Amino acid sequence: MTLYLVRHGRPLIDRSLPAAGWELDPAGFDDVWALRESGRLPTAAVWFSSPEAKAIQTAQLLTEGEVGIVEGLREHVRASTVWIHDFAGAVRRAFDDPDAPAYDGWEPLATCRDRVVTTVRGLLADCPDTDLVLVGHGTAWTVLVAELTGTAPDLDRWASLAMPDVVVVDSP
Repeated sequence: MTLYLVRHGRPLIDRSLPAAGWELDPAGFDDVWALRESGRLPTAAVWFSSPEAKAIQTAQLLTEGEVGIVEGLREHVRASTVWIHDFAGAVRRAFDDPDAPAYDGWEPLATCRDRVVTTVRGLLADCPDTDLVLVGHGTAWTVLVAELTGTAPDLDRWASLAMPDVVVVDSP
């Protein structure tokens, strides 16, 4: 059993909305289709997606199959519409002190970690003998991989994730 964690494609940024409200940028569809054709995703798997539009739209471009929408796969909640010029620095602060919001309008990263890890462990228990493809978000996947592998969050890997991209976890 293998877990494929797909980071959504490039979003269409709308500064009047929190990032959770952004949709997939049609200019980035070719990148999503390239991932679909790359052979990096399994041909037989059970698919689930975050409820955020950019993740659902990415999943719809990646597979013709059914995709379950799972609330617990949503990204680290960042409800603010204030543009953060040092976004990477703010995310790093969230990892440095996961029990406190790193920025006004952000949930503590520990809340995201607990939600995503609990949700994914449930999905793994429900689908023990099949590969899973989860379409979601970079920060959520970074905390999840750390928990599943018993390692520190890899912030360099987080910073280098493309949109879209895939992280593979064997036998979590």
